Amino acid sequence: MFLQSKEERRVTGPTKNELWFRLLFSLGGLALLIVTVMVRGISNSAALVEVVGIAGAFFGGTAIWSALKLARHRE
Repeated sequence: MFLQSKEERRVTGPTKNELWFRLLFSLGGLALLIVTVMVRGISNSAALVEVVGIAGAFFGGTAIWSALKLARHRE
């Protein structure tokens, strides 16, 4: 098992630019998801609910995670 010191752990992970890319990409995905639901409407189809739920959780979760990481990067 490879153990890292505290200083080495701070420099690992996504860079600030990568976090910005992930945040913008996730917000774009959420926007496209909203446009798709507005154009197609919400039907009674279980597949649509599943796709919207999974995509919303993925893009929303990634956006929240990136925003929190960016907020910590400012400190």
